[in-house]
Amino acid sequence: MSLIVERPGLFATLQDLGRPGYAHFGVTTSGAADRDAHGAANRAVGNPASAATLELTLGGLVASLDASEYAGRWMSLTGAPAPVTVDGEPVSARAFWLPAGSTLSIGTPPAGMRSYLAVDGGFSAPEVLGSVSWDSLARIGTPPLVAGQRVATGPPSQGSPVAAPARVHAVTPVVDFHWGPRHDVFSQHDLVLFATTRWRVSTETNRVGVRLEGAILDSRNGSLPSEGAVVGAIQVPPSGEPIVFLADHPVTGGYPIIGVVTEAHLWQLAQATPGTGVRFMPVAR
Repeated sequence: MSLIVERPGLFATLQDLGRPGYAHFGVTTSGAADRDAHGAANRAVGNPASAATLELTLGGLVASLDASEYAGRWMSLTGAPAPVTVDGEPVSARAFWLPAGSTLSIGTPPAGMRSYLAVDGGFSAPEVLGSVSWDSLARIGTPPLVAGQRVATGPPSQGSPVAAPARVHAVTPVVDFHWGPRHDVFSQHDLVLFATTRWRVSTETNRVGVRLEGAILDSRNGSLPSEGAVVGAIQVPPSGEPIVFLADHPVTGGYPIIGVVTEAHLWQLAQATPGTGVRFMPVAR
C-alpha cells in the first residue's frame, strides 16, 4: 500500500531516528527535528519509535491511500497541531482511520512549526547509511516529497491505535541550556546579555539551525580551530547573532559555542516559528 501525494505542502520529508555513528565521516545523525512528537505519532498507531514518519513543515499535505487488499490504515498526527480532514470531514488528529481512496488534508497549524504523520506499519523507502531521513545539509536520504509521488507503507500491525498525548506549545518558551564549551571566550557582559535577552526566532530557520535576533554578542574572539558540534549547540558567528543547531547541523564548526540546549528542551526550538520569543535559562550539569 502507498500514500499518493497530491500536494506536499511547504516542505515534507521522511524522517526516522536518523543515522548515528557517522560523524567521523562528516555525516550528522539528522532524523526527526522534534523526536518527542515523532515518537508519539508512532506510539499512537503501534509502531516502534524507529519507524519513519512524515515531517510536515507548516502543514499543507493533501494525499490519499491507494486501493489495495487493505481497507485503509490507522494514522496519527502529532507535533504542531494542524487540523486534519478526511474527505472534507474533520477527524481527531491523534488517531484516525484513513480509508483507501479517501483524501487526507492537513491544514496549517495555529502554533508550532512541524507536524508528524505516522501510519500503521510505517512509511518505507530505500535507506542511506541505515536511515531514510532526508539530511538537508549533506543532501542524503529520501528527498523532500513532490506532487504525484507514492510513499510506500509497511505491513499493518494487529494492534489497536492509542491516542497520542497532546502537548501544549509554549508561546514564549523558556529553554534550558548548559554553558560551554567555549563560553569562556565571551565577556561577563555578553554572558549576562545572552541569558537575559528575550530573543526572537528569525526568518532564517530550517532543519540546520535557528538564527536568533534581539541582541549582538561580541564575537571579536571569533574564529577558533574547528571542533565537533552537536545538536542543540548555540554557536555565535561573526554577526553576533546566535544560531541554535538542529537535526541537520554541521558536525564541526570554527565559531565559539556559548552553550548547548538540553535534550529535554530542544523540541521547543524545533517547533519555534519566526517571531517566537525565546529566553535561555542556564542550568547546572
